[in-house]
Amino acid sequence: MRLTRYTDYAMRTLLFLAARQDRLCSIAEIAAAYRISKNNLMKVVNDLTSAGYLETVRGRHGGVRLAGPSAQIIVGEVIRYTEEDFDLADCASCVIAPACGLTGALNHAVEAFLSVLDGYTLEDLTQSSGNLSKLFLRPEDGEPARPSAPTG
Repeated sequence: MRLTRYTDYAMRTLLFLAARQDRLCSIAEIAAAYRISKNNLMKVVNDLTSAGYLETVRGRHGGVRLAGPSAQIIVGEVIRYTEEDFDLADCASCVIAPACGLTGALNHAVEAFLSVLDGYTLEDLTQSSGNLSKLFLRPEDGEPARPSAPTG
């Protein structure tokens, strides 16, 4: 299963903001940290705001932040919200669909996938491997860093 880029950007945004719950962040700052399009990210932030995951503050010192505690944002719910469908195969147009067990097996697999994600909160993801917020900044100048490739 592969999630869409939209969901990827949504999760990246939520993780970034969860690592900085003490302040407002700008869309430009998030986009720069991940080296992604600010325009695409604006659409994602607007949608997450409409869904109640984020809140925005307008004005000169405005920005965006989580609308609630990261411990209350369930990853599976975000994935369900951002993904349009979970069809792993086009069973609806297949001639053997009425007698084939693959459809049921694939649906069961998707349910299991989402069930596992339902067991994680945004807080769990930000605390699983140390201080996430430090990975976004280069200590020497405070600028967003290009994430390094994993080693090993």
